[in-house]
Amino acid sequence: MSAARVPLAYRDSCANLLIPLNKCRYDEYYLPWRCQDERHSYEKCQYEEFKLRVKKMDEIRAEKGGARSN
Repeated sequence: MSAARVPLAYRDSCANLLIPLNKCRYDEYYLPWRCQDERHSYEKCQYEEFKLRVKKMDEIRAEKGGARSN
């Protein structure tokens, strides 16, 4: 990840998808209609990770007995 110059904030479980996305973006001069498959894969991975974090936080709140209904 250091060689690919991935910032520390982006080094998560989806970083394996970010590296080819950034390479494609660079190769295609950051044109927004290019690299759509790579971008979609990366964004889906980020969304799935977000859902896991929310689920884990809900479990922690339920264990503490402080679950709130919004």
